[in-house]
Amino acid sequence: MVNTTIKTTKSQEIFAAAQNLMPGGVSSPVRAFKSVGGQPIVFDHVKGAYIWDVDGNQYIDYVGTWGPAICGHTHPEVIAALHEALEKGTSFGAPSVLENVLAEMVIDAVPSIEMVRFVNSGTEACMAVLRLMRAFTNREKIIKFEGCYHGHADMFLVKAGSGVATLGLPDSPGVPKSATSSTLTAPFNDLEAVKALFEENRDQIAGVILEPVVGNAGFIPPDAGFLEGLRELTHEHGALLVFDEVMTGFRIAYGGAQEKFGITPDLTTLGKVIGGGLPVGAYGGRRDIMSMIAPAGPVYQAGTLSGNPLAMTAGIKTLELLQKPGTYEYLDRITQKLAAGLLQIAQETGHAACGGQISAMFGLFFTSGPVHNYEDAKKSDTAKFGRFHRGMLERGVYLAPSQFEAGFTSLAHTDEDIEQTLAVAREVLSSL
Repeated sequence: MVNTTIKTTKSQEIFAAAQNLMPGGVSSPVRAFKSVGGQPIVFDHVKGAYIWDVDGNQYIDYVGTWGPAICGHTHPEVIAALHEALEKGTSFGAPSVLENVLAEMVIDAVPSIEMVRFVNSGTEACMAVLRLMRAFTNREKIIKFEGCYHGHADMFLVKAGSGVATLGLPDSPGVPKSATSSTLTAPFNDLEAVKALFEENRDQIAGVILEPVVGNAGFIPPDAGFLEGLRELTHEHGALLVFDEVMTGFRIAYGGAQEKFGITPDLTTLGKVIGGGLPVGAYGGRRDIMSMIAPAGPVYQAGTLSGNPLAMTAGIKTLELLQKPGTYEYLDRITQKLAAGLLQIAQETGHAACGGQISAMFGLFFTSGPVHNYEDAKKSDTAKFGRFHRGMLERGVYLAPSQFEAGFTSLAHTDEDIEQTLAVAREVLSSL
């Protein structure tokens, strides 16, 4: 059962104290609830599809620690494996057989990956893959898409210009223009804009990097032919195609978006699911490209905790669980039930909305849509989403605290959880 009313006195006290200790009171900005209003709840513990705050309130969770908890929080098999690994040590700073095991699993699963390097976060993976693609092609410019997030490294924090060929401008104070001067931007799902960038920057573009399904501008799938067109364009111009599958990897299919859509990039970044809830990242791709990474080649990248035994253990056990028959069929069924139900209720209660899902990833925009890119997404009624989010939270349903974040389901979510969530959504939307 979930709550119909909540009191969050302890959460408020803890968050008030946190704001004197950490910028904004958080370790990552979206957690502060700035885009939805109100104060965040402070977690105490998690289990399965549920979270409990420090005041003892229970919620159905559709954030799943931002994606990694695809098997549900604190899965008993993952926890048991971690207990065993803890007895052997938390970090070696040296090779372990666990790296081989997880590497083989990743290589077997992801079509583009022939060799892989483990790091500690998605940001780190994207930083490294950018350096690698530039070194391999001996070119400096890259193309990214408006609304696609590839971590907080300087060269990715780019604000979209007012034209498809506009050079990126820094999107954060402290980022020098020189750091983003080689970053070109285009609207997601706009193949003609990408063609124009290649024409205007002939033999200068190292590659194209994108979320094959956008999750950091809300849930935005690729239009038919878009990924295929990018594959053809990069081949034609001698550039690399990079899928940032930190979010989609092992979530929308066991082999990620590239398996789902049948498009094989040259390089791939991973994170979230492959660490089973522990800090992790990875990048991999064709053997001839990956062989440039030190110590096999001249492109330097290193990390003290890279490949640590705890993250490798949790990742191995999580991928083992995902290999069980019927896993992705179940995830697709319950997520479709949730996404379709939310859209139907929005329509029946008189709210303009659009959205959808792929496997265990979903989204809802308060706009009539359709949403093909970030500019479309920005037409959403964010004030209404804030009220919707608060209403759901007060009734025991925890959604991502931003209109521009995808939602996640897990193997631990039940039909009863989905039905409870939809009943709450109907109550909230009827009141807005």
